[in-house]
Amino acid sequence: MRQTVLDLEESKIREVANAGMGHADVLAFWFGESDEVTPEFIRRAAIASLEKGETFYAHNLGLPELRAAIAAYASRLHGEVAPDRIAVTSGGVNALMLACQALIDAGDEVVAVTPVWPNLTAQAQIMGADLKRVSLKPEGGAWKLDLPALLAAITPSTKLLIVNAPNNPTGWTMSRPEQQSLLEHCRVTGTWILADEVYERLYYEPSDNGCAPSFLDIARPDDRLVVAHSFSKSFLMTGWRLGWLVMPPAMTHHMGKLIEFNTSCASVFTQRAAIEAIQRTDEVTPRVVAHLKQCRDTLVPLLQALPGVELTAAKGGMYAFFKLDGYDDSLALAKRLVAEAGIGLAPGNAFAPEAQGWLRWCFASKDPQRLRQGVDRLASWLERRQER
Repeated sequence: MRQTVLDLEESKIREVANAGMGHADVLAFWFGESDEVTPEFIRRAAIASLEKGETFYAHNLGLPELRAAIAAYASRLHGEVAPDRIAVTSGGVNALMLACQALIDAGDEVVAVTPVWPNLTAQAQIMGADLKRVSLKPEGGAWKLDLPALLAAITPSTKLLIVNAPNNPTGWTMSRPEQQSLLEHCRVTGTWILADEVYERLYYEPSDNGCAPSFLDIARPDDRLVVAHSFSKSFLMTGWRLGWLVMPPAMTHHMGKLIEFNTSCASVFTQRAAIEAIQRTDEVTPRVVAHLKQCRDTLVPLLQALPGVELTAAKGGMYAFFKLDGYDDSLALAKRLVAEAGIGLAPGNAFAPEAQGWLRWCFASKDPQRLRQGVDRLASWLERRQER
């Protein structure tokens, strides 16, 4: 096997989850998904497709009617986005990997804003990139971008910038001035931007369009910009494995070729479900966002009240990212919390070395009472530690 693959680190999130799976008494908050099932009308659309016998291959780029629906949805949020800029993918992960395959040659310089979901940096490394990290900086529990440092890191030698905002795990959200500065700088250096915006609708600040600032709001269709999206988060469809890419029109045909050599196409019945989901988004997403905000506003004050916790409420996403004073090894701490407190959290160093000592708590819980129970268990564990 390629040495690059042999050298890939296994998921530390999965390592913690494996230690707790199968134990009914563990409250699991380690994965980035809601515990609420996909709405029935979306599931029914998939069932109807299967009952019609739609079990064959589809177009590499996706059903034309789904691409049109996605384009209309994106246009409503960000201004005109034409269907010829859309490619349907087999999940957001697949969308991001396809973008890396399309843009990165071995040895290319890639800059990534971290901490970030580990797949984003691993995918660049799989392609043989020379990866450079520019870290967000924590200030009072909130992570912030050092924009001058990022701009200095992006040179004419930089092939690709990878940025995820709203960010998993920190909740950091890029401001419009930051986006504008980055886009203008990358135009000068000739650098592509891969923007992971799958959490754009999970945004809790006032906005005119009900989502976080997007590069699509300010970019031209021919800019060197690829935006990755997913049906997983704001449509409650994690297990369906369906996403999409927005790209310059000249790139779309070639993306179809890459899809052919990866997955051939997304399944038709999942695409039928996605059409129903995106056409009826107002019946799903606003409710999901309101509930997640309730969950965030339930969990964060409870955690902040614990001794030694450093945390600020996230502007976007579905995570509380916090630091416990006196605990510097995130992975060891997360494993101890599974074994000794019965709560499952993701270790911060899964997302970047600079997040060592931090923990990620997914607050996307159908019943906010589970969040309170989790905090009670953490508080009891901390009390027992102090007594020793």
